[in-house]
Amino acid sequence: MNIILFEPLEIGRPLPKRDERAVHLLKVLRKQVGDTFDAGIVGGNLGTGLIESVRLEGIGFSLNLKEKPPPRLPLCIGVGFPRPIQLRRLLRDLANLGVEAIDVFGTDLSEKSYRDTRLLTDGGAHAALVEGAVQARDTRIPLVSAYESIDHWLLERPWEKERLSPFSDSGRNRSLRASPILAAADNVRPEGALSLLNPLGHPLVIAVGSERGWSDRERTELENAGFTRLSMGKRAMRTEIACVAATILAMEKLGELE
Repeated sequence: MNIILFEPLEIGRPLPKRDERAVHLLKVLRKQVGDTFDAGIVGGNLGTGLIESVRLEGIGFSLNLKEKPPPRLPLCIGVGFPRPIQLRRLLRDLANLGVEAIDVFGTDLSEKSYRDTRLLTDGGAHAALVEGAVQARDTRIPLVSAYESIDHWLLERPWEKERLSPFSDSGRNRSLRASPILAAADNVRPEGALSLLNPLGHPLVIAVGSERGWSDRERTELENAGFTRLSMGKRAMRTEIACVAATILAMEKLGELE
């Protein structure tokens, strides 16, 4: 763990000694009463924690959090439902990379059973997102939304809503009014290459299909919704790899790798 993150409701309560964070503090970092550690609150500030006591009921601690978390990427990834085990890894890795939003939706060629995963409702998704944030020394996690189908996603156009307010982070000098650039990763008759995108201060929305890709009907619907279909090379990628690769390309274009 690169940082110990707490949920807002955990503040003021002892951290149970069986909690993996407590085990990490006591067994891995070998912290004792009076020692400090890097800490943060999910969705809040960063700073340090102080171990005030170690008792049977848990670790007593206090927090001194004055640092702002790093800004989010002005990027939304829309992706066809992958296998649940892939989805968990995908959520973790995209949270680690700092994307602002992740939308998952059913596609014509995806397995319908994947949409029934309880990962999005049983706390598993949240845990995966926090795991990714911890690795990145971040406190903010992406907003995750699920849609029955890509048609519902395209109809609702969630990228136009105020949930993307971090696109206007003052440190990035981006305007919330800037229209997002819409791109769909697709190697079938692409109109160009994703690597040639030039956001020019605009937020990005990148759609990635499920394991079997897009149907011709979906290609038409994406084009009608304003998406440009762009290639990511000649190799067929796993959904989770395609999402990570698209995010890395977007980070380079947004100047995040400098």
